[in-house]
Amino acid sequence: MRFTPQFLDELRARLPVSEVVGRRVKLKRAGREWKGLSPFQQEKTPSFTVNDQKGFYHDFSSGKHGDIFGFVMETEGVGFSEAVERLAGMAGVPLPAASPDAARHAEHRRSLYDVMDMATAFFAGTLASRAGARARGYLADRGISPATQLQFRLGYASGERYALKEHLGKAGVSVADMVEAGLLISGEDIPVPYDRFRDRVMFPIADLRGRVIAFGGRALEKDVAAKYLNSPETPLFHKGDNLYNFAPARQAAHNGAPVIVVEGYVDVIAMVTVGFAGTVAPLGTALTEQQLAHIWRMADEPILCFDGDKAGQRAAYRAADLALPQLKPGKSLRIALLPQGQDPDDLARSGGRAAIEDVIAAARPLGEVIWSREIEGGGFTTPERRAALESRIGELTATIRDEVVRRYYRQDLGARLQQAFAPEPARGGYRGFGGADTGGRRGGRCEARPGRGDPRGGGRQFSTAAGGAGRGAYQVTSPQLAQSPLMRGQRASLSRREALILQCLINHPWLLHDHLEEAAALEMAHPDAHRLRAAIIAAFANERHHDGITVEEQRQMLAGDLEKSGFSELIQRVEGSITTSAVWGAQAGAAADDVLATWQQLVALHRQWHSLLRELKDAELALGDEPNEANYAWLRDVKSRLSEVDGTEALIEGFGELSGRLQRSV
Repeated sequence: MRFTPQFLDELRARLPVSEVVGRRVKLKRAGREWKGLSPFQQEKTPSFTVNDQKGFYHDFSSGKHGDIFGFVMETEGVGFSEAVERLAGMAGVPLPAASPDAARHAEHRRSLYDVMDMATAFFAGTLASRAGARARGYLADRGISPATQLQFRLGYASGERYALKEHLGKAGVSVADMVEAGLLISGEDIPVPYDRFRDRVMFPIADLRGRVIAFGGRALEKDVAAKYLNSPETPLFHKGDNLYNFAPARQAAHNGAPVIVVEGYVDVIAMVTVGFAGTVAPLGTALTEQQLAHIWRMADEPILCFDGDKAGQRAAYRAADLALPQLKPGKSLRIALLPQGQDPDDLARSGGRAAIEDVIAAARPLGEVIWSREIEGGGFTTPERRAALESRIGELTATIRDEVVRRYYRQDLGARLQQAFAPEPARGGYRGFGGADTGGRRGGRCEARPGRGDPRGGGRQFSTAAGGAGRGAYQVTSPQLAQSPLMRGQRASLSRREALILQCLINHPWLLHDHLEEAAALEMAHPDAHRLRAAIIAAFANERHHDGITVEEQRQMLAGDLEKSGFSELIQRVEGSITTSAVWGAQAGAAADDVLATWQQLVALHRQWHSLLRELKDAELALGDEPNEANYAWLRDVKSRLSEVDGTEALIEGFGELSGRLQRSV
C-alpha cells in the first residue's frame, strides 16, 4: 500500500519519537532530549538519544539514525508498509483506503479475522473442557506442556458435526462468513454446511501481524483419511505464501536467532520449546518459492532440517532444486538430516537442545547437497557415465538466474568433477581414481580418491568435498551413500560386515565363551554397533545364560534380554543392513563349524580392512609431505589391497555346507 505524505506526517504529529521508542527502551530526560541504552547492541553507558522536536533518534554506538518508521523497522524486523500499519494502530488512525471497493474488502477481511479469532477461542475452550481430555492426553504424550499450549493457542475441535457452527451462529456470525473463512464444508450436494474440523487437535496459523488466518487439525483417530487437515484457500489464507510460527520466528531472527525450517507443526513447537525460536514450517505442502522468499528475508542462510528417512531426503532434494534457480549473492541454504527414524520432535524430547545443536552444526551447504545427490550410487566406471554426470551438472548450474552465483557454482562443481575424475599426476597435487595412472595399469577401474577418516564400513570410497576438503571424512558410495548422502559427519548406516558380526553374536551367543575378548576388541565404526555389542556382552555375562541350557534356549534368552532393553528396532536395522541371505553361518540354526568358520572370516576381514585404512592415512600423509614416486606407489598399493579385501568378502557366502547348503565355488 502507498501512503500519502500527509498521512505519514499525521502519524509523526500524533506519535512523538520518545513515545514509540519508550515502548522498547527505558529513556531518561536529558535537557531537550531523551537518553537510554542502545537497543541495537550491548552497552553500559547510554549513547542512544531521542529528540522529539527534530523527530529522530540517533545511536552513537552503532551509528543508526532515523524516525519513528525507521525505528519500528529496525527493532521489529518489518517492512515500511507494516511499520506504518503498526504505528497507525498505535495512534488510533485508520489506514487510508485506496478506493471504495478496497475499503469494503478491507472491512470484510477485518470481520473474517474476528471470526477466526472467535473460532480459536472456542477451540481453546473445548481443549480445556472435559471434552478435550483425550486431546490433552495426546499433547502431553508429545511433551507439549499447558504453558506451551497457551503460547501457541492450541485447541480441540470436538467430534460433533455442528459444534463450531452453532457457537459462532449464536454470536451473530453468518454461515456465509463461516464458509468463506474455511470453517465449514459446503457445496451443491451438501444441503446443510457442517464443521470442517472434527475430533482434531487444532493448531492456529497466524499471519505476520499475529492474526489467525487458518488452522491445521491433527486427527486423534488412526483410521481417518487425512492425519493432518488444513484450512482451504480463503481471502485470508494462501497456503503457499505463509509459514507456521511466522511472526514470532521473524522477530527472533531479527534478534539474532538462527532460522530453521522443519516439516510440521509439532516439530516447530518442539524446536521452540528447547530454545530455537526462529523455527518455521510450511503448511502441509512442500516449500514454495514465496515461502523461500519470506525465509530469505529473515536470514541469508537458513537451515532446512528434514527427517532422516528417505522421505526426508527426497524433501531435501526438492528444496535444493527449488532454491537453485533463485540463489543470489549471499543468499543460500544449509541442509541437515536428522538421525535415521527421528524427526525434530523426537530428537528435541530425547536429547534436548544439545542434540538439535549437533544436527544443526552438521548442516551442509547447498552446493555439497547438489553434488552428493548427483554422485549417489557411484558407478562412474565408463567415460560415458562421467560425461553424463558432467552434462547433468551443467544443466543444473544453467538454471541459476544470477550470473555471478552461476559462475561460482560452475567453478565449484567443476573442481569437484576434476578432483573425482582427472588422472593422477606423477608428482604432488591431486590424487585421483584408485591409483589408476596414465598407463592404465589398473585396467581402467574408476575409483575416486578417499579422504582421511572413518569409512563407516567397507566399500569403495568417494570424496564429495572440493579441493583440499577431500582430506575430510570418508564417504561410502554404497547404493544409498550410507543411506544419508547429505550428512557428512553424521551417523552413516551400519556396514554389511559389522551387521554380520552382530548377527553372528545374536544368533550364536555361545561364540562368546571362547571369543569374548576378540569380540570386545573389534573396531566398530558405527556408534549403534558399539551400543548393541556392549548390550550383547552384558546380557551374556548374566549367569542365567550359562546354567544348563541348550544353545537355542541361550539364543532365545539373549533375544529376550535385548528386547527388554529396547534394542528391537536396532536389531531390525542390523538385519536390514545385510543385503544377502547367502551367509548361512550368521543365521540361526547353522551348524557350529559353519558358524565358527564364518566368524573367523568376518573377524579377519574386519581387522584387515581397518589396518589398511590406517595404512592409507599414513600413505596419504607421506605423499602430501613428499610427493615422490615411492610414496605414490605406496598409496596405489594400499588402494589396490583395499579393493582386494572388498573382493574376498564374497568368500564368507560360501560357508554353510555342514548346515545343509551347497557350497559356492569362489
